[in-house]
Amino acid sequence: MTRINHPLSPVDRITMGAMRAYLKLQPEMVLTPAGREAYDAFIGAVPTADGVMFEEAQIAGVNGWWCRPADRQPGVAILYIHGGAFTLGSARSYRHFASHLARAAGAVTFVPDYALAPEHPYPAALTDIRSVLRGLRATGVGRVGVVGDSAGGGLALAIVQMTDPGVEASLPVIDTVVALSPWTDLSLAAPGIAERTAADPLLSRAQLKTAASLYAGHMQDLRTPDLSPCFGLKGKMPPTMIHVGTDEILLDDALAYEGVAEVHVWSGMTHVFPASLQSLEAAPKAIALSGAFLRAQLGRGA
Repeated sequence: MTRINHPLSPVDRITMGAMRAYLKLQPEMVLTPAGREAYDAFIGAVPTADGVMFEEAQIAGVNGWWCRPADRQPGVAILYIHGGAFTLGSARSYRHFASHLARAAGAVTFVPDYALAPEHPYPAALTDIRSVLRGLRATGVGRVGVVGDSAGGGLALAIVQMTDPGVEASLPVIDTVVALSPWTDLSLAAPGIAERTAADPLLSRAQLKTAASLYAGHMQDLRTPDLSPCFGLKGKMPPTMIHVGTDEILLDDALAYEGVAEVHVWSGMTHVFPASLQSLEAAPKAIALSGAFLRAQLGRGA
């Protein structure tokens, strides 16, 4: 696969400058249960995509929301794994953002409320996601794509490794993956964690260290592939697309997949920038690229 670099547009340069100035005046994001209400309000402010209906549902005992675009391919579905450092986020708040990917991909999309840390540390989130995957297949869905952002992107890439018959043969095959700013190394060992601290206005090593500890629970080795998929098997990845910004400390977590994924690197962009659909030119472009990729891959078996 390949790396594709995207330049920073003049309009986005101005927007990002204004955003950085604003963030300097704001308190640091809290990646513990105390930050859940604020985080849901932030991500829930993304406008809903036109022509997408929502339906609250439960799959295999896991609650969540369906995003159902008017124009959709039959027999395919997307599982959207939300971000929030394993401690924040909800299906209700993320359904708005997920609706844009659902519409762009032309596929019904389920956003699960997987178990959050610290109340439910590892492996609870993965257990819920495995259950939903099996449940989707049981409904007759022929092809499944998995999309995730931040911690959800890491969970998506961890689940892909588990679908390898040599790891866990009982899981259904995942046909394609899209990861947005995935967090793939909970050990925080990548050089970029330190090198890009000044460039990243959203995340710090201290924040991520706290979240990693809450999620890992009793696990001592944070390089275990289930926790940090960048240390796992990558040879049998399905078609995979990754988006990441140059100004985020998790850049190296995404670049770890160069060679097995189509990695899009966006100059000047910060963590999960595609969610800024109302303000950044790069955001709808990344969504369009992701949607076209998912639509093509999921349509192969239709």
